[in-house]
Amino acid sequence: MDVILYVSVGLVAVAFTVLVVYLISTLKTLSTTLDQISKTLDQAEAQLKEVTDEAGKLLKKTNAIAEDVQDKSEKFNTVMDGVQQVGKTIYRFNDSLQSFSENVTEQLKKNEEKAAQMIQWANIVGELQDKVAEIRQRKKRKNLQKEQ
Repeated sequence: MDVILYVSVGLVAVAFTVLVVYLISTLKTLSTTLDQISKTLDQAEAQLKEVTDEAGKLLKKTNAIAEDVQDKSEKFNTVMDGVQQVGKTIYRFNDSLQSFSENVTEQLKKNEEKAAQMIQWANIVGELQDKVAEIRQRKKRKNLQKEQ
């Protein structure tokens, strides 16, 4: 029984030694894996820092562009207000011009009758002058005939 005990203790010692060897091998592999993970994390951190820096620059540019767009939009609004005022002015001018044109047309229609009457009177006056001239001519002829 003592032999069994010694053999058992020896087997336990060998098994423990094998276990320790496998444990050491596993721990070395784990250590290597953890080193690789650490390196990968360092690289990822560096890349993340670069991406963060680029994102910051991009955000600054975006803000500058947004500010520029806002400024230009305000200027454009000012221009559009001016264009709108010009449009209103042109509309009022056209309205005034149309009103003036209507007034002139109305006055011409009113004066058309007066002009026709004036032409008739002028014709009558012309005819009267012709008659008076004719009467004077007759008188002169009569006077000339009497003198002869």
